[in-house]
Amino acid sequence: MAKSVKKKVEELPVVEPHVKTAEEISIEKKLIALYTLQQIDTNIDKIRIVRGELPLEVQDLEDEIVGLETRIENYNEEIQLMENQVTEKQNGIKESLVMIKKYEEQQMNVRNNREYDSLSKEIEFQNLESQLSEKRIKEFSIKLETIKKEIEVSAENLEERKGDLDAKKAELDDIVAETEKEEGGLMKKSGKNEKLIEERLLTAYKRIRKNARNGLAVVQIERDACGGCYNKIPPQHQLDIRMHKKIIVCEYCGRILVDPEIGEQVNLKN
Repeated sequence: MAKSVKKKVEELPVVEPHVKTAEEISIEKKLIALYTLQQIDTNIDKIRIVRGELPLEVQDLEDEIVGLETRIENYNEEIQLMENQVTEKQNGIKESLVMIKKYEEQQMNVRNNREYDSLSKEIEFQNLESQLSEKRIKEFSIKLETIKKEIEVSAENLEERKGDLDAKKAELDDIVAETEKEEGGLMKKSGKNEKLIEERLLTAYKRIRKNARNGLAVVQIERDACGGCYNKIPPQHQLDIRMHKKIIVCEYCGRILVDPEIGEQVNLKN
């Protein structure tokens, strides 16, 4: 009986461990480099999420302040132009009064009715010119008053926005100060890691990452599904991913897929 069992054991085939080919090792290195880059970039994203919308809010406030300053500048230019026109009209009225006085004196020495009528028309014209100038001065005065009120409102808004900007900048500076060193270190690591990836793959990675809602371009298989879109991955595809013979993307979302083994190697390295 013992001899029979021994014979059966000896007849069992010896299972040799799988030895990875040079191609598999090369693909594995590429996957490790890609997944490492993804982990670094994800950490950078987390830091930037902490800052939230503050950079955009600061930019919006800066743009609004520039707009208000430009508006006030334009109002002041308009005021200067109208004040010059008021002065011009006032000088016109003075000239008309001088001319009226001159014509009235000339009427005292006319030789005939025709000369008298001609001077009367000149006086009437100068009176009309004077009245028109006074009307324009009133219009300018009303418009000037309106513009000055607009400047007051804009100036108040400007001071308020400057206060908001100072507060937002201070808040942003505090957050940046807390995360700047960490982000700088991660950015350097990201740049170094990019150099380990061939240009074609790096371009594809950046394109996928840009289009992905959560910035994930390389994801692990989780519970037989894509770690990005959570759609099920067929068993044959899972086997291909584990073999590391080629780079495989999710047929639903286009993300690059890696197996947990790659994830463990990256985590150990980090």
